[in-house]
Amino acid sequence: MSPIGKVQTLLAKPVVPALCFLSGVMYDVLTLTRIDRLQDNLILLVYLLLLGVLIVLIGRLGVEPMPDPQQLVGVSPALRWALRTRPYYPLAVQFLLGSLFSAYAVFYSRSATLTGTAVFFALLVALLIGNEFLRDRLSSLRLLVSLYALVCFAFFTFFLPVMMGYMNSAVFLIGAVLSAGVIYRVVELIYRDNPIRSRFDAVGASAPAFALICLLVGFYFLNWIPPVPLSLKYGGMYREVKKTGDRFELSYEKKWYQVWKRSDDTFPADEPIYCFSAVFAPVDLTATVYHHWFYRTSEGRPFAHADRIPLKISGGREGGYRAYSFKQRLDPGDWRVDVETEDGRVIGRVSVKVNARERAQPALTTVSY
Repeated sequence: MSPIGKVQTLLAKPVVPALCFLSGVMYDVLTLTRIDRLQDNLILLVYLLLLGVLIVLIGRLGVEPMPDPQQLVGVSPALRWALRTRPYYPLAVQFLLGSLFSAYAVFYSRSATLTGTAVFFALLVALLIGNEFLRDRLSSLRLLVSLYALVCFAFFTFFLPVMMGYMNSAVFLIGAVLSAGVIYRVVELIYRDNPIRSRFDAVGASAPAFALICLLVGFYFLNWIPPVPLSLKYGGMYREVKKTGDRFELSYEKKWYQVWKRSDDTFPADEPIYCFSAVFAPVDLTATVYHHWFYRTSEGRPFAHADRIPLKISGGREGGYRAYSFKQRLDPGDWRVDVETEDGRVIGRVSVKVNARERAQPALTTVSY
């Protein structure tokens, strides 16, 4: 058997896609360290370019087997190679989509919380898993162009803030416009001077993708998209916060057997309380985040706004930019602090239950961060 035949036989085994899927996800988890790492972003950009080229080739050439050699007389070597390899285009598209969705799942998981921002992250995870079952559908131009719109949109959402050094609604909308422009260009290349496809077909192929981009813009204004590239590296409630040199000393109550505990989860009323957070931001990115304090008197009641304190942060530190807010006294009940962006997207959340004043002063543990 020829080497090509052996490769074809290997790829036909049902266990190979699952092994490739798991190994690809583990590779991304272990190697994707920082969202502002230039090498990682360039790799993702190359994946996007290759995926765009493959979609154009599928649109113009299809995925049918190699035609009769007599029909290729006078055809250039490059076109002959493209026609010979086109049955493998769906497999290559599946690999690139899986790599992109896996990388996005890693990046977005660091900013997603169990709030509305988890909606977009859940969509990425669903498509990451569903990609393993889409191989037979990846010759559909509508599906391909729509998926390409999603991966472009997800890339520009964090890539532009990393490159520009700030993030707001205008930067996000620029990313959405760029995604729409890329889709327009891809569809134009597929249907331009194409004798087997009409301009009317171009509308049918691109309309779902443009609708998806509009839907994702709506997700943003509903605060359903994680606030990438920001992420909460550390957060908790403390009895006292002091800065010593380049470190913060954080004091909290901890009994000897609570080896897992790293901050206060209960707190006495009428005492000062500190909320400490460390928010990672890319190098050269400056932003304002907020400690949004909420309160409710008992379980079953909705949380109500109590205070919103702005904190200026700057990027670059691996462990996140450290800052804290404090309140002089809290009423008994359930309290939480949402670490938010300016537009209200939740980066992370810290909760504490405030009880009546303690009679004895508890023993405190101090950690350094």
